[in-house]
Amino acid sequence: MRNKKNKHLGIEIDPELHYKLHYISKYYGRSANGEILYLIRQEIKACEKAEGEIELPSETD
Repeated sequence: MRNKKNKHLGIEIDPELHYKLHYISKYYGRSANGEILYLIRQEIKACEKAEGEIELPSETD
């Protein structure tokens, strides 16, 4: 069941990239959505390692 607090992100993707994403995600035993989340997390870790932690805005902002 979808967590209602999570944000939804819709993207447009060309057929070749779509096929390759599904191919790679299947290879690693993940869904395409899981693969995208994995890649986003990896990029955030790399950015924070190089540039410092990204701080989240407070609830009052």
